Amino acid sequence: MTARNVAVVTGASTGIGAEICRQMLAADYEVIALARRKPPTTHAKLHAIEVDLLDRAATEQAAKEIACRFAVSHVVHNAGAIRPALLPDVQQEDLDALTQLHLGAAISLAQALLPAMKRERFGRIVLMSSRGALGLQTRSAYAATKAGMIGMARTWALELAADGITVNVVAPGPIADTEMFRSVIPADSVREQALAEAIPVKRLGRSDDVARAVMFFCDRANGFVTGQTLFVCGGASIGTIVI
Repeated sequence: MTARNVAVVTGASTGIGAEICRQMLAADYEVIALARRKPPTTHAKLHAIEVDLLDRAATEQAAKEIACRFAVSHVVHNAGAIRPALLPDVQQEDLDALTQLHLGAAISLAQALLPAMKRERFGRIVLMSSRGALGLQTRSAYAATKAGMIGMARTWALELAADGITVNVVAPGPIADTEMFRSVIPADSVREQALAEAIPVKRLGRSDDVARAVMFFCDRANGFVTGQTLFVCGGASIGTIVI
């Protein structure tokens, strides 16, 4: 009997998260979509849970409910926000919020869903970091918390390897078809053109580029890869980009 893939995907209502859900459903996963809004599509194997991951108590409650209803085998923590500001304007409240969103929510979900993974001696956890974790102007809170995801994933990978659970990171570069990207870069602008030209492959990324990398880490056959960070950035992580 083929093992069931049951995945939790955060930030699943738009952009990269929605594309991850689409690819997982196409691969016969059962998907629990966590987001502030319902996903744009419906599917017999898609379960939508509306939750604001900035709210720690609400996140913990949603995680407990999922653990009671589903034997989750995969967690993809994709939800994110930027809150850009130059250093003199950085607000501590923004750092606190992004710490909860990028790190705290991941911990709450993992803690609630690990028991089922350990019972099955199988699990896949994928955290969504960013090329910005390497440093980018106006990204103090964002870069710090996205870099923290990489360190956290490496730690979890060591702790969970003996249980058959892998933990990896996907770190996208500029992905044009997302609300996050459009919140800082206007469509068809000079800035967008300059950014695409600065990327070694000479184009901006798409959500499907990132989702395919997530699906690689989620594959049951890829149990010998853990604690790794895969930059999906068109080469931007080995060069210099200016936004």
